[in-house]
Amino acid sequence: MESTEKLTDTNAILAYLYETFPLCFIKEGETKPLKIGLFQDLAERLADDSKVSKTQLRVALRRYTSSWRYLKGIKAGVQRVDLDGIECGELEQEHIEHAKTTLKESQEKAKAKRQAQAPKKEAKRTPRAENKRAVNKRVPAKKDRPTKTPAPVSNFVQANMSDLSPNKRVNVKLGAAPVAGVIIDIKKEDVQVQLDSGLTIKVKVEHILL
Repeated sequence: MESTEKLTDTNAILAYLYETFPLCFIKEGETKPLKIGLFQDLAERLADDSKVSKTQLRVALRRYTSSWRYLKGIKAGVQRVDLDGIECGELEQEHIEHAKTTLKESQEKAKAKRQAQAPKKEAKRTPRAENKRAVNKRVPAKKDRPTKTPAPVSNFVQANMSDLSPNKRVNVKLGAAPVAGVIIDIKKEDVQVQLDSGLTIKVKVEHILL
């Protein structure tokens, strides 16, 4: 009998997608850009599968499409694929540029994090007195520390429902930085946005930036 235990771990759900749709979700090596609107196809195909929920599928799909491996695969001349690996449209230049920008920002954040952690590792290897002097040299006084660069969200303004319409390009607040996309439907207070990565999500107007 097939197990009905629900998968809740994102890595487990990704492993399930690699196994179920191997021509679409690539486990190792270079990935393929996903069809725009693939989430709806995925939700329909797995509608009777009790092991995964739409919410967890959305999280797993977001993890997959925001990985460096996936972003590196968004390039000129490459075709998007559906769940069965069938090509269904060439990438638009706007999506390619967005992927390049997202990848660069993600790599810069990772590099900065590694550099910030390096002094801590070095301090652990030094004697206590030397460690104290080293920390004093490395860490400026609180009042002298440079102010942090404002997050990218400061470049946007909060949208009102009257500003929104289908096919309008907007930015959605997801995590630390806004993600670009296009409005495909508006129902009462819910706005359905198709992100440039191909993922389609439904959010409230307060999560929309212009």
